[in-house]
Amino acid sequence: MSKTTDQSAALAQFRENAKRPFGMRDKIGYAAGDFANDLTFVIAALFMMKFYTDVMGVSAAVVGLLMMAAKVVDAFTDVAMGQIADRSRYTAQGKFKPWILRFSGPVAVASFLIFAPYLANASMGLKIFWMFFTYLLWGSVCYTGVNIPYGSMASAMSDQPEERQMLSTWRNIGATVAQIIIAVVLPLIVYNTDAAGHQVLNGNKVMMASLVCSIMAVIVYIVCYRLCTERVELVNDKEHQKSTVALFGILFTNRAFLGIIISALLLLITQLVLTGIGNYIYPNYFGNTVMLSMSALLGCAIVLVLSTFVTKLSDKVGKKELSAIGACIGAVMLFLAFIIHTHNVVVYVVIYSIAYLGLGFFNLMCWAMIIDVIDDIQVRTGTRSDGTVYSVYSFARKLGQAASNGLIGALLSIVGYTKDTAFDEGVVNGIYTLGTLIPAIGFVLMALALIFIYPLTKKRVNENAAKLREIRGEK
Repeated sequence: MSKTTDQSAALAQFRENAKRPFGMRDKIGYAAGDFANDLTFVIAALFMMKFYTDVMGVSAAVVGLLMMAAKVVDAFTDVAMGQIADRSRYTAQGKFKPWILRFSGPVAVASFLIFAPYLANASMGLKIFWMFFTYLLWGSVCYTGVNIPYGSMASAMSDQPEERQMLSTWRNIGATVAQIIIAVVLPLIVYNTDAAGHQVLNGNKVMMASLVCSIMAVIVYIVCYRLCTERVELVNDKEHQKSTVALFGILFTNRAFLGIIISALLLLITQLVLTGIGNYIYPNYFGNTVMLSMSALLGCAIVLVLSTFVTKLSDKVGKKELSAIGACIGAVMLFLAFIIHTHNVVVYVVIYSIAYLGLGFFNLMCWAMIIDVIDDIQVRTGTRSDGTVYSVYSFARKLGQAASNGLIGALLSIVGYTKDTAFDEGVVNGIYTLGTLIPAIGFVLMALALIFIYPLTKKRVNENAAKLREIRGEK
């Protein structure tokens, strides 16, 4: 009886809190959440493979394979976390937001443990075990525990498509600020010049950078928790609940869901191969880590500029349509880079920046697009499971990360990259080829998926939103 009373009191307080109108406080809070996410995510994405190949002496193929294998575990942890979030009882703060606070500390600690230069002289078996264990702990357990509820929370913050697009845009602003700190600033700090004049990664500096980012992440997660307000009471009664098997049947027969999954998978493979190979192109092919920072800065600046008008542009053109146009721009630019095979780092940075402009459109809108998919599923089936749908979407993105890690590791091994051959002419030319051709193909496939598979045009998104407002008004 007391549990029922407590739940009623929590719901009453939640409804009172929900009266606060959507505004800048929510946008800043939601931006803070992905800023915190990317303080640990980006440092792993950009530096983990380079750290373990160049500092720890582990084969690139082994690093890529183990990073890819760790993502298989996410097939279970992501979906499990989505189910847990969906079935959570409402608290006064909502059903998703409390999880951010619970996992903020664990995800920071796990991220810091990944970079362990003090094990550089340990046995190869211990180094591989440590890499796999800490990456699994961070990505499959702790990061999942905070990221799935965070992403699902957008549905509960507003039921208006334009406000959800604002949240998606501000989420990317937060992520971009984190990328500026890590991708722009850190390369200027964590590299040393060796006796031969080569730019080499300093393991101790990477570890200290990871510590600073982890501490910052905890602080910013708390900011997210304090500023965001859940105000939409999502349907989760027994009439609408489905078994896990039935729910997956609904998801994988929905064309919009399949379209966004395939597109997101290709987005992550393309983006992470482009940036991951960049960690080898600039220091090894061009011999210039300063331009590594400059290219990252330009990419971040492009995203920030796009964020100022992408919501209005998507309102006029449509999220699907704008994302497909961006993918075509990226494909054209990277095929150009592949063909000319430039040795001029400035030319390469200009081409990279324009390609990143194309990537930016989809990146800024993809989080709003998954909410459009959740709405579409509810309109067609009467079932709404934000956490589960988001968790499967997140898993697809992690498959993209895994595929890119495995692909980068395998391709670096194919061109003969090791710690000893890192600056050989044949190897660095092979790295350039990989860093332009593979992402160009990825952009083409992404555009095709958005055009021919993903069905949620601007018109259909607005129709779904109107139907759901009508349904909620009848209750």
